[in-house]
Amino acid sequence: MVTTGLGSSLAYLLSRAERSVNRGLAAAVTAEEITVEQWRILRALADGRGHSMGDLAEAVLMPHPTLTKAIDRLIDRSLVYRGHDPADRRKVAVFVADRGADLLARVEGGVADHHRLIEAAYGTERTERLMRDLEGLVSALDEPTAVPERDLGGLTR
Repeated sequence: MVTTGLGSSLAYLLSRAERSVNRGLAAAVTAEEITVEQWRILRALADGRGHSMGDLAEAVLMPHPTLTKAIDRLIDRSLVYRGHDPADRRKVAVFVADRGADLLARVEGGVADHHRLIEAAYGTERTERLMRDLEGLVSALDEPTAVPERDLGGLTR
């Protein structure tokens, strides 16, 4: 298959796929009046260990100012709370509250249904392979030597 224009851009195709996937995911979580981003935060905090804002921002793919606003909204709803980091009491960490864990449990069925719809449309094996391939792509691109430095007209990458 030969594609031209935007369809020939990996970045564009990944963004388009992400929008399609998130559209269905948003429908699965809106019953509980949370966003996909808030669901990701609750899911990341579900391990119960508490996370620094820096670690959480990286895990949920959000810039710090946006994450801070999202955390403040979740705190207002008593879904998460800030407390002392168990590893270093001088630091602050964010934890999922009981109400947040309960909400997360309620939406997980809808999230699982959404995943099954993707598998039904795309195929279970292809979906699993796509997930492995995307993990591999992320790992390869996150390696410091994955993309060689090059001169971009006076700019370096």
